[in-house]
Amino acid sequence: METQNPEWENTEVRPWGMDVNQFCMLMHLSQFAGYLMPFAGVALPIVMWATTKEESPQVDEQGKNILNWMISTYIYAIGFGILCIFLIGIPFIIALGIMTVVCAILGAIKSNDGGIYKYPFTINFIK
Repeated sequence: METQNPEWENTEVRPWGMDVNQFCMLMHLSQFAGYLMPFAGVALPIVMWATTKEESPQVDEQGKNILNWMISTYIYAIGFGILCIFLIGIPFIIALGIMTVVCAILGAIKSNDGGIYKYPFTINFIK
């Protein structure tokens, strides 16, 4: 699930004054901001991606992966929430919550190393 584009290594772009890999790592970790303030976990990755996507192809690709993951997660949560009426969805909601945390951490680790983390079970809405 990890790929690395060699053309990214020669860029001198410093989004928000930091290294591109660190910025992408923080984009993945910014999903956790929702635990501190409502909707910050959605707004912060979008703002980070939207303000720097033209400067770096790495930021653009990572941001699209994160946004597609968040949209897919919300769709799955709605579907599993409906299934909770029949008690079938409860284990799926729990698994989705765990997967959301684990995948964001894995994405942060991969992007800090210069790679791209493709979130599993992601529907590609933004290409």
